[in-house]
Amino acid sequence: MANLVKDVTISDSHPNTLLKDKHVNYLKSYSDNKEDYEYCMTEYLRMSGIYWGLTALDLLNESNEESTEAMMEFILKCVNDEGGISPSTGHDPHILYTLSAVQIAALLKQESKLPVQKIVKYIQSLQQPDGSFAGDKWGEIDTRFSFCAVACLSLLGQLDAIDLKKALDFVMSCLNFDGGFGSRPGSESHAGLIYCCVGFLSVTGNLHLIDADLLGWWLCERQLPSGGLNGRPEKLPDVCYSWWVLASLSILGRLKWIDQDSLTRFILACQDTETGGFSDRPGDIPDPFHTLFGVAGLSLLGTKDLKEVDPTFCMPANVIQRLGAVSQKLPSP
Repeated sequence: MANLVKDVTISDSHPNTLLKDKHVNYLKSYSDNKEDYEYCMTEYLRMSGIYWGLTALDLLNESNEESTEAMMEFILKCVNDEGGISPSTGHDPHILYTLSAVQIAALLKQESKLPVQKIVKYIQSLQQPDGSFAGDKWGEIDTRFSFCAVACLSLLGQLDAIDLKKALDFVMSCLNFDGGFGSRPGSESHAGLIYCCVGFLSVTGNLHLIDADLLGWWLCERQLPSGGLNGRPEKLPDVCYSWWVLASLSILGRLKWIDQDSLTRFILACQDTETGGFSDRPGDIPDPFHTLFGVAGLSLLGTKDLKEVDPTFCMPANVIQRLGAVSQKLPSP
């Protein structure tokens, strides 16, 4: 019977070393042409795009301090009357972009310039009676937003501003028989949502509630023969899951349970040798999203010349240490 596993092929022609200088140039030049079609069409992601690029540059040991004032001015223009932060001016606020803005400010050591109490009140307003969080005023419920809420508040030193007991009860109600988590109770386990729930438990100090071995094996089974990781069974590998899966394993103390060498080879093969940047899979077009998670994944794997990344917040570990934010990990078995 033919092999039906969905995977990619990595050849000797794909890069096998970190193209650090090319990535720095790619990230720094990404927004130079503000008339570029791709730049204009991603306005609805602008705040997160700044976070992706700024974090990747920091992990690459590259400073971007000359843009600090402009970035903070942009963030403050995106704060609405209720304290929520939008992806760009003229857009509705959302908890996803509120977290990105807080992360940017923390990376720039400018968190004191944020309207902290307004942001806290906005996050409080999104918590529902069952402890879950809506992403915005339109009411979508997802465990991603539970993570965003506690990550934001932890970075701001305001973690006790919400009902943590109810928030925890909701996240645990999304636990599945396979050890994973979904977006809501009864939803399929998915690596991205597992990261959010494991991250939530890391921030709130509740990792002991996870069956780390059961979940660890589910995550390890995401590795394909190419070395890449997928988000759920029967899917192709993607560089972003090199972060979601790997960070979860790191928090669980099971990072060594996968083939790290083959994963490193897969991530490096996703680099663009001409422009710099990482794509989802070898040969595809790079973008800042996959570039951050490629660099962050390589940092977790111990690649030289990269800063240590915090697996819970996807930020440089020294920034999290400076802020005193909670980032619990389980010991290795």
